[in-house]
Amino acid sequence: MREARRKKKWTQRQAAVALGVTQGYLSMLEKGRRAVSDRFARKALKVLRLPPTAVPLRSWEAARRRDFGAELGALGYPGLSYLRLSSSRGPRNPAEVLLGALSEPNLDARVAEGLPWLVLRYVDMDWVWLTDNAKMRDLQNRLGFAVSLAIDTAKTKSDTEMVTALRSRLDVLEKARLAREDTFCHESMTLAEKVWLRQNRSAMAAHWNLLTDMRAEHLEHASG
Repeated sequence: MREARRKKKWTQRQAAVALGVTQGYLSMLEKGRRAVSDRFARKALKVLRLPPTAVPLRSWEAARRRDFGAELGALGYPGLSYLRLSSSRGPRNPAEVLLGALSEPNLDARVAEGLPWLVLRYVDMDWVWLTDNAKMRDLQNRLGFAVSLAIDTAKTKSDTEMVTALRSRLDVLEKARLAREDTFCHESMTLAEKVWLRQNRSAMAAHWNLLTDMRAEHLEHASG
């Protein structure tokens, strides 16, 4: 918030007036001495024109009735832009959305297909927080697969800068890759589906020990 305020050449008092808070309260927020409420976060994003990555990361907990489709739509994902996030819920940091979605045992296929887009769109998200939390919950293979799909998409756009940035993230996940078999948020698949996927999944999915038929060329909105 401090950086955004200074970029607009506002004094702390001017910013406080625009945000509808006292200067003292804003000072505490900028110094990290007060937690940022959902209501204030929504207003700060608009007034200071902050990116979603600036939203403070909450202490992570298992998702409870979260609408990941609406959360992706709110972050700009073209495939789900028609969905509306409840006005009672504050904006979420893309890293938090990604981790929460990857932790789901069964995720709507449209949402799962949007996760590589999330990696590409918000490549500047807090990767230390994201990777540490993914490893704590044994989600590094799912995250590694999403990043790998994002890299393949970036390659089709000849975006070498993006590929380089994402590969540095992938290197950390490669070192923590798990040997156990998993799915890409589709644990309810049948035994027959699992048998078929072991024989027909992509080399990338096999590398991350995931049973999934998702491929970069099938992600309609990933580069949008």
